[in-house]
Amino acid sequence: MLHNLEKNINLNKNNMAIIEIVKYQANNEEFVYKFPSEDLRFGTQLIVNISQTAFFVKGGVILDQYESGTYTLKSENIPLLNKIINLPFGSSSPFQAEVWFVNLISKMDVKWGTATPIQLEDPKYGVIVPVRAYGQYGIKITNARLFLETLVGNMTLFTSEKISDYFKGKVLSSLTSLISNKLIKDNVSVLEINALLNEMSDFALTNLNSDFNKFGIELINFNFISINVPEEDPSIVKLKEAKDIAAKIRIIGRDIYQMDRSFDVLDKAAENEGGSIGNLMSTGIGLGIGIGAGNQMSNITNNLNTTPPHPPQLIEFFVLIKNEQNGPFDLTKLNELIINGTINKDTLVWKKGMANWDSARNQVELANFFNATPPPPPSN
Repeated sequence: MLHNLEKNINLNKNNMAIIEIVKYQANNEEFVYKFPSEDLRFGTQLIVNISQTAFFVKGGVILDQYESGTYTLKSENIPLLNKIINLPFGSSSPFQAEVWFVNLISKMDVKWGTATPIQLEDPKYGVIVPVRAYGQYGIKITNARLFLETLVGNMTLFTSEKISDYFKGKVLSSLTSLISNKLIKDNVSVLEINALLNEMSDFALTNLNSDFNKFGIELINFNFISINVPEEDPSIVKLKEAKDIAAKIRIIGRDIYQMDRSFDVLDKAAENEGGSIGNLMSTGIGLGIGIGAGNQMSNITNNLNTTPPHPPQLIEFFVLIKNEQNGPFDLTKLNELIINGTINKDTLVWKKGMANWDSARNQVELANFFNATPPPPPSN
């Protein structure tokens, strides 16, 4: 990568290249840059541009720090370094030290995304669903020394891509719990979460910033661009079915919904004459009909599964009274005739299926009537 480094080089009597100007032209992709030479001299100019901080480092230890401005290096403005290397007097005294620049600009478009779906339980419907999410965030170095000491180490160039790679694991692991906590807290279904992207973004910004602050970085924004689920995934199909059922129950009420589902099962039973009503019953309950509706369907389907009894056959007798055929009479009427004495045990009767007329006493249907009839009152 090319850097616009301005160098004025003079050669001393030993032909040693001495840097006279130390400067770094930053861009929006780099956050740390180490100047490529350690051969400096007393009197070298250090130029620190706006939104930069420069550090002198010797033996792996950060010594002096400089904010934006132009500095002529001399013992007065590099006091700690002067103590370490014992700079001799003289405007051209050479010395060696590392110069590191930290870029303090804001980087607003660091991308993030889930490489694999996050498995979350939908708090509304209790279904485990795979969730993908992606977006971007913005960062700024707010503590240059802490950033250099804790994150950069001895890397001579540290880009926004390295920051993104470093925090990718932290961001994604935190987002799993953040999204889940937000869903549970607000009792929001995964299918409805895209309506809350702004709230989710603010929620994530607040909760993730502490992880970045530990390294001298401020998370200045965090945006969810999309939270989505694969439409064809079986768990999403189940989730949508559960949502549809919940919507119907809210609209028409649970009792009416259960009755409606009962009729649906009965319709299926009628369409599948060779199928098992018991299996259909199990299917209906599995769809969430409920215990009450299940009991109702059980009663109905039990009746369907049992052959109804034949209606009782009407028994009628013709009766021979005073040598005249009367009737036919049903058993109720015959009992009345026996009680009032019109018919007795010797009265001839006939019903369908009998070969000939026969005495009433011989008919099973009439025998009990005679036994229950009180005898005639005794004569005085």
